[in-house]
Amino acid sequence: MRRIQTSSVHAGRDDFAKLGVHASPIDLSTTYPVHDLAAGTASFDALVGGAAQAENPIYARLHNPTVARTEQAIAELEGSGSCVAFGSGMAALSALLLARRASGSHVLVVRPIYGSADHLLACGALGLEAEFVSVEDIADKRRDDTTLIIVETPANPTLKLVDIRAVVAAAGDVPVMVDSTFATPILQNPAKLGARYVLHSATKFLGGHGDVIAGVVCCADQDALALRQMRALTGALLHPLGAYLLHRGLATLALRVERAQANAIEIAARLACHAAVAKVYFPGMVGNENGQLVGDGIAAQMRGPGALMAMELHGGLGAAAATMAAVKLITPAVSLGSVDTLIQHPAGLTHRVVDEQARETHGITPGLLRLSVGIEHVEDLWSDLDQALTCAVDFAAQRLRDAA
Repeated sequence: MRRIQTSSVHAGRDDFAKLGVHASPIDLSTTYPVHDLAAGTASFDALVGGAAQAENPIYARLHNPTVARTEQAIAELEGSGSCVAFGSGMAALSALLLARRASGSHVLVVRPIYGSADHLLACGALGLEAEFVSVEDIADKRRDDTTLIIVETPANPTLKLVDIRAVVAAAGDVPVMVDSTFATPILQNPAKLGARYVLHSATKFLGGHGDVIAGVVCCADQDALALRQMRALTGALLHPLGAYLLHRGLATLALRVERAQANAIEIAARLACHAAVAKVYFPGMVGNENGQLVGDGIAAQMRGPGALMAMELHGGLGAAAATMAAVKLITPAVSLGSVDTLIQHPAGLTHRVVDEQARETHGITPGLLRLSVGIEHVEDLWSDLDQALTCAVDFAAQRLRDAA
């Protein structure tokens, strides 16, 4: 069995030798000729029924070879039978929720999760009743119509770690979906811990260059049938050019994650000593909850802490805004997992759509910033971050003077 660093380079390329190519072909066809009607009809029935492939692709909404190669690659990385790709992470989540709707209308959700996902679940737009619970309450809150349990670990934006094994044990027969976007398959494989569905916003680390929007759900072959059916019904297929960019990004995934993680470990340690910072949230850091889940211990589920962190600033919203305004090398923008470092304010941006009380309850405060560390030189990153945080210190000092 290939190691994941090798799979990230070679997965999804099994047919390259037969095709006589070295780079992934981009098939931009929207439709495919049907010379044999009987064979075409059989292919149509198979694809509409959720089959991964058929003799004839028929129509790009039903199947695309470039997308299929990318799905094969990600399934291998995640250790799942199948992967189904969508036009965005939210499209992937929506398709999964709609597919599960046939088995029940009640969903249990452990906060915090990505803000738009929280909003979709809370507003009830898909005809589902979402109940937000703690891990400890899952077993008691399950109902006969509970169709899915949703967790994100590390969680967006506080980097809270959720014990996947504990969630699966509490879930009983109810399927568990883990959003593993922050961890990537390089650091965490929820399917191997019992999760039935693994979701990634592939826009982030999997693509890795800030130039493609995509989402994937990894699962068993049988579960993928309903997801492909929903994708065909809703037209949520990933565009082949996006699939090409995503597949190309996978080749450097392991290298990018390892370099960004090394930078993040150093930056988190320095932030913990900075005068502007009240607390650092970073998986595995001493003092943070569930640190035993990171590393090589018997209870670990992550092979490393990753490249995301959050920091609570002295001075609240004003200090956070001052920091974002002062960065020069680091980009103040939403998203994450790119080769370059990004910083953003969850309460004012990605999680603004989340209920205000829920934000406060789960630590998404006005003074919280989320940092996605890239692959630049760590000293250049620290120089920029330090000078920006100095502006936050100055802001807090000025506010104290004004109050006096």
